[in-house]
Amino acid sequence: MHEIIYEADTPQGKLFDVILLILILASIVLVMLESVESLRSEYGDIFQIGEWIITIFFTLEYFARIITVNKPKNYIFSFYGIIDFISTIPLYLSFFIVGSNALLTFRALRLLRVFRILKVTRYIGESNKLTKALVDSKTKISVFLFTVLIICIISGTVMYLVEGKESGFTNIPVSIYWCIVTLTTVGYGDIHPITPLGQFLASIIMIMGYGIIAVPTGIVSAEYTKSALDDTSNQDEHIHTNTQSCSNCNHDTHHDHAKFCNHCGYSLDND
Repeated sequence: MHEIIYEADTPQGKLFDVILLILILASIVLVMLESVESLRSEYGDIFQIGEWIITIFFTLEYFARIITVNKPKNYIFSFYGIIDFISTIPLYLSFFIVGSNALLTFRALRLLRVFRILKVTRYIGESNKLTKALVDSKTKISVFLFTVLIICIISGTVMYLVEGKESGFTNIPVSIYWCIVTLTTVGYGDIHPITPLGQFLASIIMIMGYGIIAVPTGIVSAEYTKSALDDTSNQDEHIHTNTQSCSNCNHDTHHDHAKFCNHCGYSLDND
């Protein structure tokens, strides 16, 4: 059971995972269709039955994942364990919270398994590069966001003093909200300056917005390019697509043809 549920190296395991992915997609489609009032009024009962059948399957699968490992908490509190729980619970919450079944769309996160399950090596490599670029640039982006926040606070305060309540800038938090909306070039238009000085300051903030959008993009792009160059200089690096999961500690990142878990040393041979 552990080999079928957690791994995709066998025909049975791959079939189980493909069925799982199909059910996830079907569940998402049902939730979206149910949100359409005309369809809900005519096919609401069918949608509900379909959602419950899929939810019961996911519930059984969730408990099966728990009982087939020696250390269940390693799965329960893992990234995918939390996602599996969040994607299972909404329909049960609908008994207490109206409309919570819409949260079933969180099941889309479970589709992240598809690249590993189907062993699409090229996409795994590109995903690793993007993740590494984001992690490597987190400090620069954090400093940048903190700087933008300071600019918004200062600019929002100035606009509050210049425009005042007559223009909709009723307080400093509202003015900061306007500045964030303007700086990110969203521009809802619910608040806008009417004085010449305010419009001049707003124009400067709008122009700054274009530069602010470009900065984080440039930071991540630079790190991504650096990562790509590093990979080019080390072309022999092999991307491991082993889907074996340790039945003891639930660790699932192993080298191809591994016989023992590289985390706890437990045998990966379920026989």
